[in-house]
Amino acid sequence: MSEASVHATDERRKREEEIRRQEELMRLRLAKIGHRIMVMSGKGGVGKSTVSANLAWALAQKGYKVGLLDADIHGPDIPLMLGVEGKRLAASPEGIEPLEVGPGLKVVSMSFLLQNPDTPVIWRGPLKMGALRQFLSEVNWGELDFLIVDLPPGTGDEPLSIAQLIKKMDGAIVVTTPQDVALLDARKSVNFSKKVGVPVIGIIENMSGFVCPYCGKEIDLFKRGGGERAARELDVPFLGRIPVDPHLVEMGDEGKPLLEEAPKSQAAEAFREVVEKIVERMRD
Repeated sequence: MSEASVHATDERRKREEEIRRQEELMRLRLAKIGHRIMVMSGKGGVGKSTVSANLAWALAQKGYKVGLLDADIHGPDIPLMLGVEGKRLAASPEGIEPLEVGPGLKVVSMSFLLQNPDTPVIWRGPLKMGALRQFLSEVNWGELDFLIVDLPPGTGDEPLSIAQLIKKMDGAIVVTTPQDVALLDARKSVNFSKKVGVPVIGIIENMSGFVCPYCGKEIDLFKRGGGERAARELDVPFLGRIPVDPHLVEMGDEGKPLLEEAPKSQAAEAFREVVEKIVERMRD
């Protein structure tokens, strides 16, 4: 056996041992987490990360201990929405410490590992799988009631990796907008979840019209009711509608939690109603 072959064999053995170590550590970490939920969308631009961030905040407001994992390796937006862009993760004897962004809410994102937020992450599948495994095994999440995993759009590497790594996933939430093209992709997300054995908690219809504050008239900018129709056709629960709300856009850009800064806004009320349904389903 050549020296090069011996070296390659040793390196492969080391990688396999490291993976086994991480998987055992991940099993121990996940055992401390009550519910594991992934948030998906069939396409980009439907406000999935906005929904993830606000659902996590709403759960924390109810007194739950919540972890939010930004699993979008290439486009991590969660830190900006929660006002912690540019922050860094710290290490402790227990592992990598997640960033605490509010009472009861911890966050981990690829963004916290980048020297510059404009730096692109040019990785293929195996590297992304390794990063997600590290987020789940090396991060000291501690005792959590909920772990919300914000996934990138589509049904590629990251959703498949999370479904494989988190063995006992409570379910997936699919975010869509009312337009037909978004609903077509939402159906793909629902079918993806079913194929990988992850229950579908339900569909959320985002950007679903709004009530004009001046005249009280309901205005449907991007249609209305498509998400509910898709849920009915696919035989999955419909969790609710999040209206187009200027507060939601403004707070997200400023990195301020909507439910703290504009608790009486239409969108904040809608998020609280959706969270009530999610919590109720977790009790079933």
